Amino acid sequence: MSVTREMPSTSGRSLAAAYRRALNLADSIPLSLVQLAGRVAVAHVFWQSAQTKLASWPVTLQLFAFEYDLPLIEPALAAPLATAAEIIGAALLFLGLFSRLGALMLLGVVAVIQIFVYPGHWGEHLMWSSLLLLILARGAGVVSLDYLVDGYFRRGA
Repeated sequence: MSVTREMPSTSGRSLAAAYRRALNLADSIPLSLVQLAGRVAVAHVFWQSAQTKLASWPVTLQLFAFEYDLPLIEPALAAPLATAAEIIGAALLFLGLFSRLGALMLLGVVAVIQIFVYPGHWGEHLMWSSLLLLILARGAGVVSLDYLVDGYFRRGA
């Protein structure tokens, strides 16, 4: 009975090498590109929501009065506050100006929606929150007004 030894598979090594190359390619994506995409994506969601509210204000007031049913705040006050937070937060994120403040504002909006309005939509809220937490934790990135303003002040102007 003879024992034959198989040579190590070159296909296994080439697959591992291809995987490493793919990881290196992913690692080369600039964080600022990820931050820009996240800012624009989540800003779009909240900007569209605010525009929908503004397009039919009487319906918005009815939704806040009968469907959303927020505790501790009157619908006539909650509707303009929520709309303003969405507009301001979305604009700040899109421009990359006071981005962390905008992200914090919109995280508050998401928390209210999750807790009081649509708790069953946690997956969507988690996706928005993930993008907002990225901006809160890492800032707006180099493609932002925050970066330009920071550079201006660092130069001592």
